Amino acid sequence: MESLAHRTFPELLNRSLRYFADYPALSLVDGEPVTYRDLVSEVRRVSAGLRALGIAGGDRVALVGENMPNWAVAYLATTSMGAIIVPLLPDFSATEIRNILDHAQAKVVFVSRTLSEKTGESDARVTVMLNDFDGLPDPPSPDSDDAGPEADDCDSGRRQAVPSDDATSGDDQPVAEDDTAAIIYTSGTTGRSKGVMLTHANIISNAEAARPLANATPGECALSILPLAHTYECTIGLIAPLSAGMTVYYLGRQPSPSAMLPALATIRPHLVLAVPMIIEKIYRAGIAPKLSKTAVLRTLQKVPPVRKVLHRAAGRKLFKTFGGRLRFFGLGGAPIAPDVEKFLQEARFPYGVGYGLTETSPLIAASNPAMQVYRAAGPAVEGVEIRLADADPETGEGEIQVRGPNVMRGYYRDPERTDASFSDDGWFRTGDLGTIDGRKRLFIRGRLKNVIVEPSGKNIYPEELEALINARRLVVESLVVKQGQRLVALVNVELDSLREQLGEISYERAKQEATEYLERVRAEVNAQLSSFAQISRFVLREEPFEKTPTMKIKRYLYDSVAGNGG
Repeated sequence: MESLAHRTFPELLNRSLRYFADYPALSLVDGEPVTYRDLVSEVRRVSAGLRALGIAGGDRVALVGENMPNWAVAYLATTSMGAIIVPLLPDFSATEIRNILDHAQAKVVFVSRTLSEKTGESDARVTVMLNDFDGLPDPPSPDSDDAGPEADDCDSGRRQAVPSDDATSGDDQPVAEDDTAAIIYTSGTTGRSKGVMLTHANIISNAEAARPLANATPGECALSILPLAHTYECTIGLIAPLSAGMTVYYLGRQPSPSAMLPALATIRPHLVLAVPMIIEKIYRAGIAPKLSKTAVLRTLQKVPPVRKVLHRAAGRKLFKTFGGRLRFFGLGGAPIAPDVEKFLQEARFPYGVGYGLTETSPLIAASNPAMQVYRAAGPAVEGVEIRLADADPETGEGEIQVRGPNVMRGYYRDPERTDASFSDDGWFRTGDLGTIDGRKRLFIRGRLKNVIVEPSGKNIYPEELEALINARRLVVESLVVKQGQRLVALVNVELDSLREQLGEISYERAKQEATEYLERVRAEVNAQLSSFAQISRFVLREEPFEKTPTMKIKRYLYDSVAGNGG
């Protein structure tokens, strides 16, 4: 398959149409797949409807909906005609969504019926229902000049070349690589949303770099479970598979175990992307208890060769649970717990870790299963350069800075924060600390702003301490903060599980038992830490931490709550 002459959405669709016209492209798990030929036809139809609403190149079109084939159609129709798509995460509140719609000055909003109340009504924009595109004007007749060239000029297999504007209408302005394709709003972990402007070249170059890493292969399939409005899932879970001739399936509902397990058995996907929390829950709830349910098994776990055999057997069962054809299980969005990654590695599960940010479209560094190294994010993806700014001469740690075709053009209507996010010589500042080994593999240490510097000048990375705490059986999640000169851990514990283990005791008794349990955990964790990183106190937290839509704890909310239990 030839390289793209121009890294734009119309060019990518044209190439996929040439090579994969009769391949299935998109589908609900229990639906009928749409072929690439029909996908491009529908993209054209929706683009024509947007033009009829007065949308032109550079106009903003918002997209609020759950994962479904029409989400991809709306995204591709908007970007292919030169307008700018503004995808919003379904978990955003109504207030957040309406503020973003106003800030982006969106003229049209595609919204699913279940979320339509969040967007509200406004004279400044037109609402189109995502489920069936109700509200979009009727497309022009096939005989009109606006219909564009027919997709039926191609057959299956390698196809005869079609005009470069085949996926668009002749009325569309030519799309350039440096044109803004999407504005991605993220709540981040500091409370204030930012609109990340990504160009066609940003997204397409990153998808093309991800395609070989993800083992994306024509005719194979992916199951999409993460929100498409997140750049991670959109670029690697949608655009990269579509560039490779894969079929992308959607659950059509929330990705709970009751929805995922039947889908995995039916689809038997080759590619799945997930945040670490998903596989960590699977491991801690279903795998780890079985591996340690008897004293004999617990003893055998301490013998590395035997442990690896046990993990390999458990890995085979996990592989079957995922359908038995999985070739790439991508993990990103947050660090994976060390004990869970060690299991995946010893189980020979086909996982690969990626590192990046929305501002980098998102991939900066990544590994495929064959090259994955424990705790490594991997080398820089194709076309991307990484440097460590102000690296410590002793540890080699420095701020990860990046440049390449994947780096955003800036924050929408926010020049001050745009300027602050780049170094004087034009490198994007990630705000993360890392090291690079002799094989150019990147290792992430933590967020620069989260680092705790103790009186002697040594750095403490709270994410590493939290990983040790979270590995304990009854711990759901934790947050390490500094209180005065001491380190305090806020810990959310599975109180219901504890009550069941202790014979349905009262909730108050369970809290007392949990507090005593946490004191034992504190002793175990401190035994693994240097003297300067000792945790003085564990505080039981009954409620889950508040998180961003990408499931990161909003750390800024808890800087001053260690003294009152959260």
